[in-house]
Amino acid sequence: MNFNYPKAEKLKSRTTINLLFSEGKSVSKYPLRLVYRKADLNYHVNSKMGVSVSKKYFKKAVDRNYFKRVLRETYRLNKHLLMDNLPEPYVFMFFYQTKDRLPYDEINTKTIQLFEKFLLQIKNQEQESKQ
Repeated sequence: MNFNYPKAEKLKSRTTINLLFSEGKSVSKYPLRLVYRKADLNYHVNSKMGVSVSKKYFKKAVDRNYFKRVLRETYRLNKHLLMDNLPEPYVFMFFYQTKDRLPYDEINTKTIQLFEKFLLQIKNQEQESKQ
């Protein structure tokens, strides 16, 4: 199992991020939110992920950067849940949406629950499209 988060998997493209927010779908598990969209065909990796923490909840950059690091780490350790079950490439934006300072363990368990909820939603969408 590969637990890295290489540069190729980081979502940096402004146009892709804008498309993600205009056409993407969302799934939430308090305090996390995952916005997703099917990726274009020109991606060489299975998915791209970006993280964000709102300035509204954490005024100091130090605090925002800490939670961004935690989100990236939880994604890195649990991305196998997504990669093993995704039928096609996706782009994601991962948000921390509360002013509560949750411990790492709780954020990690919520991340796992969020990924499972996302996979269930994808599976349901595929079944609806087949019918």
